[in-house]
Amino acid sequence: MHDVTQKLLDHVVKVDPHQPEFIQAVTSFLASIDNLVDDLPQIVYHKVLDRLVEPERVIMFRVPWIDDDGQLQINRGYRIQMNSAIGPYKGGLRLHPSVNLSILKFLAFEQTFKNSLTGLAMGGGKGGSDFNPKGKSDNEVMRFCQSFMTELSRHIGEDTDVPAGDIGVGGREIGYLYGQYRRMNNKSVGILTGKGPSFGGSYIRPEATGYGLVYLSAAILESKGKSFEGKTCLVSGSGNVAQYTVEKLLHMGAKVATLSDSSGVLIDESGIDEKKLAYVKTLKNVRRGRIAEYAQQFKEAVYIPHNGSEDSNPLWEVKADYAFPCATQNEINLKDAQHLVANGVQLVGEGANMPSTLEADAFFKESGILHVPGKASNAGGVAVSGLEMAQNSQRLQWTPQQVDQQLQQIMKNIFVSINSAAEKYSTKDNYVDGANIAGFLKVSEAMIAQGYV
Repeated sequence: MHDVTQKLLDHVVKVDPHQPEFIQAVTSFLASIDNLVDDLPQIVYHKVLDRLVEPERVIMFRVPWIDDDGQLQINRGYRIQMNSAIGPYKGGLRLHPSVNLSILKFLAFEQTFKNSLTGLAMGGGKGGSDFNPKGKSDNEVMRFCQSFMTELSRHIGEDTDVPAGDIGVGGREIGYLYGQYRRMNNKSVGILTGKGPSFGGSYIRPEATGYGLVYLSAAILESKGKSFEGKTCLVSGSGNVAQYTVEKLLHMGAKVATLSDSSGVLIDESGIDEKKLAYVKTLKNVRRGRIAEYAQQFKEAVYIPHNGSEDSNPLWEVKADYAFPCATQNEINLKDAQHLVANGVQLVGEGANMPSTLEADAFFKESGILHVPGKASNAGGVAVSGLEMAQNSQRLQWTPQQVDQQLQQIMKNIFVSINSAAEKYSTKDNYVDGANIAGFLKVSEAMIAQGYV
């Protein structure tokens, strides 16, 4: 590693030693742009890298709310405003017990480059809370969201910071958050994205991350003379991203054999067809149930519960052509990566953010399979969020067909961008390097042009 990048990585480890996810994201990024340091002396002179790894602002606050038993509960809320060089901070809110500063900083860091790749004017941010919406009543979720927004509202704005949804934050939560902001500020503006179409939301936003993942993967496969037709795919997760990844894969003629959630893994080698997918959507989105119920409904499926002691995930041991991790960070370790390659997987497209460990990343690179990082492949969600911001500014609502057409074009543009960057600055088909480099070049140019801010 170059002296400049090694010193910076050492500094990050020294000042943030208890932030493993953030250190992992920085390590992966610096490895990709390491070869650029000597060719771009301006990034050293202007200390662009040093500034990139420090958030412009970290906001942390308490969130008091009353549960259904009348008891006061306290959670911790965050908003990481990472980088606004190319536009307002943009990134989701995550509600999950695992939420901490390290996870949100890594997400905000990745978001900066992801948003850059879309070609839209959006900076990077992320936020959330360690509140767990699972098992909570609608009224409890509403009271939490109202308290969360009461504090968050003073730090955001349609031209400053526009949050969206993430894990644990769907249409219900966005609606409660938006309602509280509107009540407090007496304004109907595009302060959040992911809103319902009836109050300023964009069509195709729920589908966008999953659809975009498949669109970008299809562009890559097409460049290699391949397609999804008749191919077997593995998908992890069973939430919004996974559901619409499956839906679009079915549209493309693929067969999907797996899903999962935090309790276990579902393997259906007969294929998850449209009827079964409709059941999953009702199960997860309406009833908020567990994926284990799928195997009770469809007897041909096998459900494997997690017991907490596994050193690999059985989902990645199923023979397939393509794999799409859509659950959470670091869900694919080295052993999982070895299983995927051994079982014939030729492409791994990341629907989740940083779902592969550094060791898995290195193995994919060594094996020569097509590996598309989340900052590129799951950028469809934030791309349509950006389109929602544009619609809100114009007080317009585009048709689903118009939005989908723009999404497809954005994902094709991302492929061209990361493919060109890989060929010019790294090696052909190294889409991890290509995504990091292409995203970085735009952000660094904007940062240098604006001076030391």
